Amino acid sequence: MQAVFLDKGTFSDGIDLPAPAGVSDYITYNDTPKDTDLIIERCKDADIIITNKVQIGAEVIAGLPKLKLIQLTATGMNNVDQAACDKHGVALYNVAGYAVKSVPEHTFMLMLTAMRAGIHYHQKVADGTWLANGNFCLLDIPLIDLEDKTLGIIGIGTIGKRVTKIARAFGMTVLWAEHQGRTPRSDEYTAFDEVLARADVISLHCPLNEQTEHLVNKDTLAKMSKQPLIVNVARGGVVDSQALTDAINNEQIIGYASDVFEQEPIADNDPLLSLSDHPRVIFSPHNAWGSKSAQETLWQILSKQVADFIDNPQTTND
Repeated sequence: MQAVFLDKGTFSDGIDLPAPAGVSDYITYNDTPKDTDLIIERCKDADIIITNKVQIGAEVIAGLPKLKLIQLTATGMNNVDQAACDKHGVALYNVAGYAVKSVPEHTFMLMLTAMRAGIHYHQKVADGTWLANGNFCLLDIPLIDLEDKTLGIIGIGTIGKRVTKIARAFGMTVLWAEHQGRTPRSDEYTAFDEVLARADVISLHCPLNEQTEHLVNKDTLAKMSKQPLIVNVARGGVVDSQALTDAINNEQIIGYASDVFEQEPIADNDPLLSLSDHPRVIFSPHNAWGSKSAQETLWQILSKQVADFIDNPQTTND
């Protein structure tokens, strides 16, 4: 079996990514441009494609008659034409459950940095502002504690539940948001609009789909009566970037901490970049998932899935 890894460079240097058991011919590329002909050329003899974010469209799948499996190194599957996979009998696997520690911890890194203006204060130490001020401490931006604050979580999966556990350890009250427009399914959930109105911090952990695209928009932002911090470790498209930027500038919300963006890498004309110097705005480059431990766990899960598929091509990725 030949396996081609199209974008090995999406993993950190130093992470061991050996060929899964059963793969006899293992070819890796650090990255692969968005070029249909090039992808087909690189994968023409491949039984298995391994990729994180390379776009695998219908033309690519149709042009690779030997292809049996596309194995993603991520949970999201939006970059592969799933209908084309079905049409040509190509299995499509993703990997889930590898970042259940990494993403929640990153969530709180973003949250704490924004609430305590961490980047702002780091810069004031580094650029000499504190020295010029002369006082033993500098407190020009208020530090906000998490204890006794209300956290609204949108997206209650494994990660949302772990964020809940950590938040309660900080002494926060946690509200789980029901889907927009629906009656809460149980006492554990709170109506969507009520969460918007009551939360001091809103943390996004939902998938991007037709129901959640631009879920945070001009209308929903207007319902956030407590000027919350918004944390986004879901997908960039869950937030309307222009509406969010306007809400910061109009002081509807106190800040924004995000690991994800509508275009990645972030476009140079994304309105969010105009907020870069705001003391309660912090961005990270879509790496919340990628602690060393999470990357190693991901590869272990992936390797087992590929090996199982080779042993039994009918295996499904549940």
